Amino acid sequence: MACSHTPSADDAGDVLALDAFAAGLRPRQRLMGADLGTKTIGVALSDVERRVATPLITIRRAKFSKDAALLISLMDQFDAAGLVIGLPLNMDGSEGPSAQAARAFGRNFAKLAARPCLFWDERLSTQAVTRSLIAQGASRAKRAEVVDRMAAAHILQGALDRLRALGQVINTAASPAKP
Repeated sequence: MACSHTPSADDAGDVLALDAFAAGLRPRQRLMGADLGTKTIGVALSDVERRVATPLITIRRAKFSKDAALLISLMDQFDAAGLVIGLPLNMDGSEGPSAQAARAFGRNFAKLAARPCLFWDERLSTQAVTRSLIAQGASRAKRAEVVDRMAAAHILQGALDRLRALGQVINTAASPAKP
């Protein structure tokens, strides 16, 4: 589920609603996903066709400026056009302190990165990834090592799937009806 934000006149460097975010992307541009934790940031990357999200790395959190610089460096390295940030909503959809912190990070990051950002509802993403890892027989140590970047991939994959569906609706609407 996308989390909306009213876009400004300048799409680059803002946190956007899904349709504005999608409109600003050119073909064959990767996206990066981030699962913001209090101690770590899980990072994932899409392929250039934006079909598959792959876990990339887990960053140990430091100060915002250092975290943002590292994410921007990764975005430059992989030519990522935008960042999908997990928004940890409460189960009832309300926003608590974690969601407010994610929103602040996103607003500040978008200004520094000069790339669009999108908030994505991440409810239960870590639990879904953990259940999957347990089902695969991953040890507790292995789960702890990979869960954050896998959660980032889960978040990014949700956004990719929705972007693809949005593209299909746009392509279908633009195509003439067949007899």
